[in-house]
Amino acid sequence: MHVNYVQSEASGHPGYGHNVSSDRLSRYRAKRDFRRTGEPEGSDGRSGPGLLYVFQKHAASSLHYDLRLEIDGALASWAVPKGPSTDPRAKRLAVEVEDHPLAYGGFEGVIGKGLYGAGAVIVWDTGTYRMVHADETPAEARERGQLSVWLEGEKLRGGYTLRRTRDGEKPQWLLVKRRDEAADARRNPVSTQPESVLSGRTVEDVAAEEA
Repeated sequence: MHVNYVQSEASGHPGYGHNVSSDRLSRYRAKRDFRRTGEPEGSDGRSGPGLLYVFQKHAASSLHYDLRLEIDGALASWAVPKGPSTDPRAKRLAVEVEDHPLAYGGFEGVIGKGLYGAGAVIVWDTGTYRMVHADETPAEARERGQLSVWLEGEKLRGGYTLRRTRDGEKPQWLLVKRRDEAADARRNPVSTQPESVLSGRTVEDVAAEEA
């Protein structure tokens, strides 16, 4: 199994930061057999300013994009089936999934057949983020169910809001581009920029290399 952990110049990763309590990552670890997958088991410390932001493209049983935001030493994660939009009129379903370790932000490779999340993964975009409303922490906003962030990625920039619309085992949220200078209804980066910002590979390239 060939797995890459590719460093992002923009955010200085990997080299990720605080230790995360095992409780935060217990669901993540329970779903994976680390004897068989190259996915990182835990955090490996963080260096560099800013909070980590990542969008990974994941060719699992259904192609989707995984949004990850660093919150209190782990990556809060949402599966976004259609991927992000730069059009403020577009509302994208985002299904909350288990927290991931910070080291996952640099993961590219193939999760083997028969394993949870089997398929090719690339880092479609990465960078840092900050809160739009400075009087609220990311953890507080996530708990409240409305998380407004300003992304400083390579493909995505500007404000985005995640709003929780349904609770339950897999809470559902909506991801919406905020109306700012980075909003552009004409852009469609999901289709026009399919490659990894770290390695330049597509998910098809990664799958072919490891076939």
